[in-house]
Amino acid sequence: MDYRLPEGSCDCHFHIYGPFDRFPQSDEGRFTAARPFTIEDAFAIWDKLGITRGVIVHAVGSGDDNAVTYDALRRYPDRLRAVAILRPDVSDRRLDELTDAGFKAVRVTMIRQDGKPVSTLGTSYDDLVRLAPRIAERSWHAQLWIESSDLAAAAAELEKLPLNYVIDHMSRTMADKGHEHPDFRAFTDRLKTGRYWTKISGADRNTRVGRPYADTAPFMRAIVQAAPDQVVWGSDWPHVGHSAETMPDLQDLLRLLHECVPDEAIRRKILIANPARLYNF
Repeated sequence: MDYRLPEGSCDCHFHIYGPFDRFPQSDEGRFTAARPFTIEDAFAIWDKLGITRGVIVHAVGSGDDNAVTYDALRRYPDRLRAVAILRPDVSDRRLDELTDAGFKAVRVTMIRQDGKPVSTLGTSYDDLVRLAPRIAERSWHAQLWIESSDLAAAAAELEKLPLNYVIDHMSRTMADKGHEHPDFRAFTDRLKTGRYWTKISGADRNTRVGRPYADTAPFMRAIVQAAPDQVVWGSDWPHVGHSAETMPDLQDLLRLLHECVPDEAIRRKILIANPARLYNF
């Protein structure tokens, strides 16, 4: 069975790269794109799946000028919103330009896996503290690439900032940690406050067993059960960092979504209504 999503569905987490003659990329370690993946490439995939709208998460290797993402938003303002990489010294004028183009958040790198940093590139927590008052004035939120135990440790300080938070990839909790782990349960409880959101994405990143990512299903179900109004979905296309052997099939990811969210009304909320509210489509 091939899955097709309802009209108005939104892919709330994907990346674009290039064309490199206009938008060169720098080294992003294992997350460096091997070839260009343009916004038009994304649209071609969306057309097959029924996706109408999307949120570009600006790639770290594409630079803190956000140029490739800014260009896409200017050309397709009705279909796109975005998450930026920012430096604390970004000018107010540039922040206003990004806001007017459809940027809604800053992407903050706080990620560790198995106790080790996955990436130290991009906007840091210290950067976020300096940026928070200015992005709050513009109704931005912070998108955190952070694991559930590190979120538990950081939450008290994060909540002093005048921001709401979107947590990447189901809190990037590896599946063998277990969805009953106290820190993951604390994460789902935070969703209930309304100040936190999450993306049910990244099953291919969180799995320990590979396709079709069955070990991540309990986490997705727990999130949706806890706070269906605070959840959006994302593909994480084009899945940079995977080998040819581990590269996800979008149909596997859509099958997992349908299995974990069997109620059509809740699925439509996650795919359509929640993104419209969070990203102001």
